[in-house]
Amino acid sequence: MIGTRTGLAQETMDTTDGTVDPFPIPEVDLRKIPEQFRRQTVEYLGHEWPGTIVVDTKTKHLFKILPGQQAIRYGVGVGRDGFSWSGEAEVGAKQMWPKWNPPAEMVARDPNAAKWANGQPGGPDNPLGARALYLYQGGKDTLFRIHGTNAPKSIGKAMSSGCIRMLNQDVVELYRMTPIGTRVTVLPSDPQQMFEEDEVAAQ
Repeated sequence: MIGTRTGLAQETMDTTDGTVDPFPIPEVDLRKIPEQFRRQTVEYLGHEWPGTIVVDTKTKHLFKILPGQQAIRYGVGVGRDGFSWSGEAEVGAKQMWPKWNPPAEMVARDPNAAKWANGQPGGPDNPLGARALYLYQGGKDTLFRIHGTNAPKSIGKAMSSGCIRMLNQDVVELYRMTPIGTRVTVLPSDPQQMFEEDEVAAQ
């Protein structure tokens, strides 16, 4: 379990990672984002090393672990029932304004995805938003991402197809702070699932 103690909300967020953005990042009215899902610095009582990313799908928060038992906590959107993913991974690739390549099963069930069966170029209308971190296991792409969003109202909700979505301003900051190879832990929404996975791994 992750233990945290909330600090002061920070209303001003970085929007650049030192590179030239080909698109402006749309402003977000934080008054429309519930306070618990705004970027905050909190006390971190877990055991992960600084630099690690921890995603708590139950509370819909992503933590970037800092030195000194602190973390930056971001609100996120997570996968809806039947589309969630949990486990250990690492950041295997990063992309600014990534191209969206919907998987075949999504193309089959979603008319909007079907329009982009050959890929949607990156940009403000792309559902992957301003940045994407690609999660790998054993050197292979899991097809799950931590990415931005063009739908800020989805933050704090379970409505994605499994990926972790963040406000564009937040994912830009995370992208800047996160090198390739960073460890990522995605906790299941049902703690029992974690125990079952441990039992399988021990067999």
